[in-house]
Amino acid sequence: MGMLCLAFLLANLRMRASLVEPLPVLGTIAEFQLTNQLGQRVTLADLRGKVWVSDIIFTRCAGPCLKMSRQMKELQDALPANATARLISLTTDPRLDVPAVLNKYGHQFGADPNRWSFLTGTQQEIANVASNSLKLAAMEKVPPERESAVDLFIHSTTFVIVDKHGQLRGIFETTGEGIDPNQVKTKILSAVRRLERER
Repeated sequence: MGMLCLAFLLANLRMRASLVEPLPVLGTIAEFQLTNQLGQRVTLADLRGKVWVSDIIFTRCAGPCLKMSRQMKELQDALPANATARLISLTTDPRLDVPAVLNKYGHQFGADPNRWSFLTGTQQEIANVASNSLKLAAMEKVPPERESAVDLFIHSTTFVIVDKHGQLRGIFETTGEGIDPNQVKTKILSAVRRLERER
């Protein structure tokens, strides 16, 4: 009797899992060519076949960027060693955030360059990927509005997730009142696992 109940329970769980709605397709990522913290070219083609999580930061940021980068490090640590998922941080400040600067910043957070890339390019190239494809906003503050020497940009504090086919599949707010970072991490990791199972 116990084995029958167990078999029924497992079948029920499998059926429920199969009924879970797939993550929606929110857009398609346009082709891009940027440079990582090691000075290597990174294109959309390099990420095809991999699920990736992305955000937008800048190394001089004294606001939410530090918190976001710590959260990205937690994701890196939580991903299984054999996971093919990648983490991508774009800079809003490519004039200063050249590869060597991004590499130093990545070291501060224990970034594994095989899993977590910091990308730079021209201002226009970054804007095309961030705003047009990933729905990550970034806007430079005019000098009269700056509260300090490093108060340079207003930018999104979200993490986005892209599937193996270069399609935007999720947007997750990471900071703000009432947001539990552990719940955000759990949701993102769950989404990564679901997208990795997709063909």
